[in-house]
Amino acid sequence: MSGDLTVTRVWEIAGPLLAEEGLEIVDIELRHEGGKRGRVLRLYLDKEGGPNLDDLTRISRLLSDLLDAQMDAGEPYTLEVSSPGINRLLKKVEHFLRFIGRRVRVRTRESVDGRRSFLGLLKDVEDEGIVVFQDGMQFRIPFALIERANYEHDWSA
Repeated sequence: MSGDLTVTRVWEIAGPLLAEEGLEIVDIELRHEGGKRGRVLRLYLDKEGGPNLDDLTRISRLLSDLLDAQMDAGEPYTLEVSSPGINRLLKKVEHFLRFIGRRVRVRTRESVDGRRSFLGLLKDVEDEGIVVFQDGMQFRIPFALIERANYEHDWSA
C-alpha cells in the first residue's frame, strides 16, 4: 500500500506499531526547514515513566523501515523521534485526563471570559472541554477553542 507523506498517514501507519511497543504518539510534525535538512518528520513519543534512548533508537529504525515500505515520500525527509519533553503538549482528551490535578498552560484561539492565556490547575476534563483553576476562579475552556496546551512542570514542588 502506498500513499503520500502526510501527518495523518504517518499517524495511521505508526500508531499500531507504537501501541505494540507500549508507546504513545503525542504529536507529529512535518515541516520544511530550509537548507540541507529539507523536510523534517518529527514524532514525539511517550510512555509511562518516559521513553529512554534505547526506546527512541529502536523505534526510529522500525519506523524508518515501515514508512519507506508503505509510503511515497516524494522529496527526501529526515526522520526524528524524541520524547515530548517535560512540558509536553496536551492534544487529545486522554492527554488532559492524565494531567488532572497538575498545572497546565493553555492558549485559546478566541477569548474565554476575557482572556486567551491560562496558567493554572487542571481541575477537570468534561465532554466538551477542560476546567482550569487560576487566580481563585474556574475557567471552562472548550476543546474547540484550544490553540495550544501543555503540562507546565512545577519546579518548586
